Formats: sequence, C-alpha cells, structure tokens
Amino acid sequence: MEERTPARATVTQRAIEQIKAMIAGGELHPGDRLPTERDLATQLGLSRSSMREAIRALTVIGVLEARHGSGIYVTRLGTDDLLETFGVVADLSRGDQLVELLEIRRVLESTATALAAARIDADALAVVTGHLRAMDETEDPEEILAHDLAFHRAINAASGNETMAAILEGLSTRTFRARIWRGYAEEGAFARTRREHAAIHRALVARDPEAARAAAAAHIGEVEAWMRSRPDS
Repeated sequence: MEERTPARATVTQRAIEQIKAMIAGGELHPGDRLPTERDLATQLGLSRSSMREAIRALTVIGVLEARHGSGIYVTRLGTDDLLETFGVVADLSRGDQLVELLEIRRVLESTATALAAARIDADALAVVTGHLRAMDETEDPEEILAHDLAFHRAINAASGNETMAAILEGLSTRTFRARIWRGYAEEGAFARTRREHAAIHRALVARDPEAARAAAAAHIGEVEAWMRSRPDS
C-alpha cells in the first residue's frame, strides 16, 4: 500500500477543499456530474493521484457518489447522506468512545425534545403516543426496540431541526440500540425505561420544553451511567 507522506496529504487536502469550494460557490450543484478526473486535476492545477484521493475521500463522507459507468456526481447533499458516518462510528465504538457518543446524544436529544415540546402538532404527538403504548403492551425485546427507535425518531423530527434529527439518527442506529437493549433485557430494566419514556411523553403533552429537556436528559443519562458500569461493552 502506498504510504501517504505529509506533503502528499497536504496536496490531497487542498484538492478536497477546492472541490468543496466549487460546490459552496455554486460552480457545482447537487446532482451535477464532476468533470473527468483528468480535466478536474488540470483545472485545479493538481496531480491526478491527489485528485483521485480527494474524490475518494469526499465519496466516503457522502459529498460525492460514484455511478458505475456514468461518472462522479455531487450528491443531493441531504443531511442523512452527509451524516451517515455517525452511524458507522456508533455501531463500531466500544468503551470510552461509546460513552462519549452517549454524552453527545444526551446534550442533543434533550435539546431536540425541548424543541419538540414547543413545536409538536397533534398528529405528531399521536404518533409518539402510539409508540409509547405499543412499548407498554409488549414484553418482546425486538418489538420494544423497534418502537423505542420510532418513539425517539418521531420526537426528534418534531423538533423541526432536520440536521439535529439526522445527527441523532446516526448516533442511535438500530445496531447501537440493540446492544443496549440486550443488556437491559438481561437486567430486567424495561420497567425503568418505560417510566422514563412516560415522563418524556407527559412533558410533550403539557407542551413544557424545560420538563421535556430534563426528562430526556435523565433518560439518556441513565443509559450513559449503565454503559459506564459496563466498560467492556
């Protein structure tokens, strides 16, 4: 494997920044096809190898996409595309890194829940209520997991902040939550999580942002504390 030297890394980073500048400046729009690797390297005064690495890096993080037989395109640049890497990190992290991700989730999700309490409409609240009831009516861990995901997803969507909701979606994938739920099932912790979900729901019904913030922070805080007690998770 070719070892990347600091100088090579710097040139590649410059290529990345120049492509990003073309998108930010409107020279390239979501859905546009990039010039060929050779033409783009010539246009920007860079080597083809550095341009190739820059395109590969921007493809990995979701800014560009390769279409077989067609070329390289700018993605639609939706938040779910750009933040997909959060999900990979959440799924693979362990130990201290996993706890750090939960700290981030606690801060963001408590904010999203507070915003939802101020903004949620009757239809969205009915969806949240439906998932809460479904969780209460089953003892099947897989069903509880599915409705737990949907419960929080609906609340985050009701915050009205699509970027925050996308980050939280990435930080709390099904694989990530399944690891927690398996441990909860072993320890019989479902009753506690039901109480925590009910507290969040009451705050949403009351349209009380601060109570919603506190309830969500307490809920994620319990998960965080539980994970700290399991350093090998």
